[in-house]
Amino acid sequence: MLLLAVDTATPAVTVALHDGESVLAESNQVDARRHGELLLPAVDKVLAEAGVTLEAVTGIVVGVGPGPYTGLRVGLVTASTFAAVLGVPVHGLCTLDGLAYAAGAAGIEGPFTVATDARRKEVYWARYEDPRTRAGEPAVDRPADIAERVAGLPAVGQGAHLYPEVFTDARAPEHQSAAALAALAAERLAAGEAFLPPTPLYLRRPDAEVPKNYKVVTPQ
Repeated sequence: MLLLAVDTATPAVTVALHDGESVLAESNQVDARRHGELLLPAVDKVLAEAGVTLEAVTGIVVGVGPGPYTGLRVGLVTASTFAAVLGVPVHGLCTLDGLAYAAGAAGIEGPFTVATDARRKEVYWARYEDPRTRAGEPAVDRPADIAERVAGLPAVGQGAHLYPEVFTDARAPEHQSAAALAALAAERLAAGEAFLPPTPLYLRRPDAEVPKNYKVVTPQ
């Protein structure tokens, strides 16, 4: 097994290579505006550090969000393209699940909350009973609207750090890690568990939309 994991659903552009037992190499860069520019060089760097070629990869793991439209699609398109070219499966995982798994590695047992920045003064979030068990589906809300539901719980992710008045026990990790995502995927593959399709989990409409009414211009 040789899994290449990528996630661009958050400001982190993160890539990792996992052999089914441990992480061989990883790259983590935080830049919300350069997903498309940073991702492929990060893949090259990780493969070079591990001393393997792309052709050796047996599966692709990708974070499907939730996340903002522009950044999220960079990772999904890249993952699907690699999978098609190599003829290997692509395994989708909820980005919040990757953060929850990383939280477990950092010592959080549960229950706790994962929250990422959804912009527009909102967060993508979910509650977890433990690092591998999500309680319900991810959602997008204003932090003040969920204050009672997350009160007193430890919280990880950038969203938690942005709104400390609501997430009063914000902890590491703050950013997504493809290494954690890959480790979670390896664990689920070994257990024969199902994955999500490599399609984006937006939870709301994109910021950029086609205008509803066009101005009609009649040639003279």
